Amino acid sequence: MLNSHVPLNALRAFEASARHLSFTKAGLELRVTQAAVSHQVNSLEEILGLRLFRRLPRGLALTDEGQALIPVLADSFGRIRAVLERFEDGHFRDVVTVGTVGTFATGWLLPRLKEFCDIHPYVDLRLLTNNNRVDIAGEGLDYAIRFGDGSWHGTEAAPLFTAPLSPVCAPDIAKKLRRPADLARQTLLRSYRADEWAHWFEAAGVPCPVVRGAIFDSSVTMAEAAAQGAGVALLPVRMFARELRQGRMVRPFGVEITLGAYWLTWLKSKQQTKAMRAFQDWLLQSVAAPEPVTSKTRRRSRGSSGR
Repeated sequence: MLNSHVPLNALRAFEASARHLSFTKAGLELRVTQAAVSHQVNSLEEILGLRLFRRLPRGLALTDEGQALIPVLADSFGRIRAVLERFEDGHFRDVVTVGTVGTFATGWLLPRLKEFCDIHPYVDLRLLTNNNRVDIAGEGLDYAIRFGDGSWHGTEAAPLFTAPLSPVCAPDIAKKLRRPADLARQTLLRSYRADEWAHWFEAAGVPCPVVRGAIFDSSVTMAEAAAQGAGVALLPVRMFARELRQGRMVRPFGVEITLGAYWLTWLKSKQQTKAMRAFQDWLLQSVAAPEPVTSKTRRRSRGSSGR
């Protein structure tokens, strides 16, 4: 056990010298002289009673003891630096890490991201996208935005909004479609939920053809494939309003089905921070106003699906 106090400056001098393998370069980084760095390292070696460097004619080499010490110091100084960087203008920038299904991120959240940042400039929002398969605890998430029925083990869930599915395709394909039965002659792109097209054809009142289109684990990717003419995709049209406005994709039929909703979820055991509450309050307030529903819309509720 060490009886002497280990100065922080000595540890910092050693860490910088170990990265550069040079007292001179470490001095330039720390804005002190080469002699001052060497003195600090010598003092640390005396306190520990061992050598951390082998002094070579040109530079330094770590001893086994130095090799054992450097990763611990590098990690510690890195964590200190990361926390200090979160202080700004007398405020502490808190972090909120949100995992979200990619469709929700691109179709709803990203267009509103500036609004959140303007309202909460000292909250660092970190977004991780996924395909609806997420481990909140394992991935270190504060929140996960998912598509489904709201039932996930060990989590709290707040409903955001439903996302009805309807066929979309490229304009050239849409010109060939006059009625739902015409889809039987088209390539029908699929998500990993195999029954979605069957539900849609049932709602449209026509038999479901054999569906052999490509399978996608992301609606974002499937939408791009549809826009490029690869086939007709069954998508949550609310999330692709921009592409529809731009004319890259067309919605040939008004029939739609509802197989789930988007939910904000978090671990029941999670202690909410001030920043987490800020994000949750903003998100729930932003989605509070329901979108208008047209008389042509037809819906059917059933189970959950990954979107």
